[in-house]
Amino acid sequence: MAMTMKGEVVLAATRQAVWEKLNDAEVLKACIPGCQTLDKVGDNGFSAVVKLKIGPVSATFKGSVELSDFDPPNGYTISGQGEGGVAGFAKGGAKVALSDAPDGAGTLLSYDVEANVGGKIAQLGARLIDGVAKKMADQFFTNFADAVKASEDAK
Repeated sequence: MAMTMKGEVVLAATRQAVWEKLNDAEVLKACIPGCQTLDKVGDNGFSAVVKLKIGPVSATFKGSVELSDFDPPNGYTISGQGEGGVAGFAKGGAKVALSDAPDGAGTLLSYDVEANVGGKIAQLGARLIDGVAKKMADQFFTNFADAVKASEDAK
């Protein structure tokens, strides 16, 4: 089952500061809902373990994430895949773009996500999965905005 999401968030920090946070494994681990481990593998990759609950199905996904199409400090492409055992699988990618915020106060982070899920999770239905995916994306960007703000406040 395929799904897409687009969104944007304004962050009160310079584009360079946001770029650095987007490439910091510790920041990403703290921001990804359910992330138990996120370890750097090679120059542009990570291995991850994420525990999720989607409706009645709980699963621990083990997978990999690769960063590509680098355009510092303007954006990159994230692609990843994960296996959740009997719960199923997830794979997909996102284009992340950074630009000046419209009011000039900070950085506008835009994202365009395409993902596929299969197995038991896909049987739960598109509305439930889309709702959980949107909630997770919102939570990630709320957490990420908080991490960026905390870093800026510490300066």
